[in-house]
Amino acid sequence: MFLEAFGSAVLGLLLGWAAFHRLSHRLPSRPLVLSTGVAGALFGDFVTHSALGTDSILPGLLGAAVVSAASLSLLLRPAGRLRRRSAPA
Repeated sequence: MFLEAFGSAVLGLLLGWAAFHRLSHRLPSRPLVLSTGVAGALFGDFVTHSALGTDSILPGLLGAAVVSAASLSLLLRPAGRLRRRSAPA
């Protein structure tokens, strides 16, 4: 169980680093992105482990990756400047 949680935390850290490296202009500060990746991965592993049991480590890591990526996607800001059109008179 400890190795599964450790593996999920490392996976979340790697996903956070990759997201920040690739999309740094659209994300907030690096510590926030990295901690969100780790927290999302640990939560995803916990939910997957609770739902499926302790059969294998692979579903837990898959659930960790999915929830981590979803939580990192919530931090993204729009790429360009938002254009606001005035209502027609």
